[in-house]
Amino acid sequence: MVEDTQVSKAMTLMKKGLSLTKAAMKTAMDPRTLRKYVKLGRLPSQRERRHWRTRKDPFDAEHVAWAYALWRDEPSLEAKTLFDALRERHPDCYAEGQLRTFQRRIERWRATEGPPKEVWFAQDHRPGEAAQTDFTWVTELGVTIAGLPAPPMLCHTVLPYSNAENALVCHSESMLAIRAGVQRAFFTWGHVPQYLQTDNSTAATHRIGGDADRAYNVDYLALLDHLGVKPRRIQVGASEQNGDIESSNGGLKRALRQRLLLRGSADFDTVDAWQAFVDDVVARRNRSRQEKFVAELAHMMPLTGAPAPTWKELDVKVARGGIVCLKGNVYSVPSRLIDKRVQVRLYEARVEVWFGGECQFEVARLIGRGQRAIHYRHIIWSLVKKPAAFARYRYRDAMFPTETFRAAFDRLEAVLHAGTKTDLEYLRILLLAASEMETDVEAALKLLMADDGVPRFEDVRALVKPTKQPCPIVDIGSPDLGRYDDLLGAA
Repeated sequence: MVEDTQVSKAMTLMKKGLSLTKAAMKTAMDPRTLRKYVKLGRLPSQRERRHWRTRKDPFDAEHVAWAYALWRDEPSLEAKTLFDALRERHPDCYAEGQLRTFQRRIERWRATEGPPKEVWFAQDHRPGEAAQTDFTWVTELGVTIAGLPAPPMLCHTVLPYSNAENALVCHSESMLAIRAGVQRAFFTWGHVPQYLQTDNSTAATHRIGGDADRAYNVDYLALLDHLGVKPRRIQVGASEQNGDIESSNGGLKRALRQRLLLRGSADFDTVDAWQAFVDDVVARRNRSRQEKFVAELAHMMPLTGAPAPTWKELDVKVARGGIVCLKGNVYSVPSRLIDKRVQVRLYEARVEVWFGGECQFEVARLIGRGQRAIHYRHIIWSLVKKPAAFARYRYRDAMFPTETFRAAFDRLEAVLHAGTKTDLEYLRILLLAASEMETDVEAALKLLMADDGVPRFEDVRALVKPTKQPCPIVDIGSPDLGRYDDLLGAA
């Protein structure tokens, strides 16, 4: 479409002596179009609006009235549904290609006679009043850690006034993740707002009646009280009240995707390396927000005191099987702690077992419930003394650290047949792996199983711990001291 500025400029050029053709070329118009507006003596916006039809209405008035009555009784009916009903009622009158024309008519009905729509009221954010925290999934980015899936979520915290943000890589939407993510943001900024706003996730709230009747969790209130911040949550099902953080979630993920494309790979060596990458992207996004962020800090309260612990401590007794049950999951611990009461620190991503004021054991935390983390090194010393217990051991699958060990057991069972003898032979191999290097034992098993060999314990030990050869005795004789006199004489 030709704009008013084009025609005005062309007419000005013509007044300065340029021909109509040259004026049209300089303003990117067709000469015939310019000639039309020169003849009319007015601009494109001053043209008379067409209010008449250029062709006959393809829809019969009675048919349209019938469809309108249906729509008026149920305005949520879609145009496609009404059009299909109209064609079924009058199959010889209308073709499939007339759907778009009918859709325009329904759209006009909705705009002129339809029900009122919900109005969204833009809000002015007050500097330093509140921060918003939310969890967002990043699995669509395809990030891996050494080839394995990376933690799937980010705990994202944003200041709505300045849009300054902070993000922590996390495994789940939990209270421990909130504790770590929120404190990371606040202690990075050195200030806290008046309120911390969240949605109604179970990490921060719990149901006390209907779905809309929720209360804050005790641990969540304790965290905010420690930081000197008041809690605030959105209404159930009203995610638009968290609009700033929801919008920022999408923006951050788009920025991460772009930087990953520039990097050329979505695989990282460690979780810390992935977190450093996220921090770099967040820092780049925050650069353009510094002016408003500094102004917002002036309205926030300085953060005093130390961070609250980012773990939850439990006091548990180690069972006789050398295991502890934590949050519905089973973990093995060193057998020397059996029957002892230990202090367990549950972090968002790991579990630490403490006894006597020292950390005795650390393992990655299991996500969900009903899972198990049994390490053969914790129990193999006892199991090799009781080989008959191996056949029906509840956590027997954990006694095969790799597929090679599983294949070695199957090979032994095929030759020696199922029974205590086979179990003992394998358990001795596993004890050797616990005593020496597991990788060395695995390499020996692969070598012995080549060409359908049987990986017996003595053969594996011979490869892993070869017999030491005696040190040879070398007689070097007595030195001839006269040679030193010759050296001194020569000097």
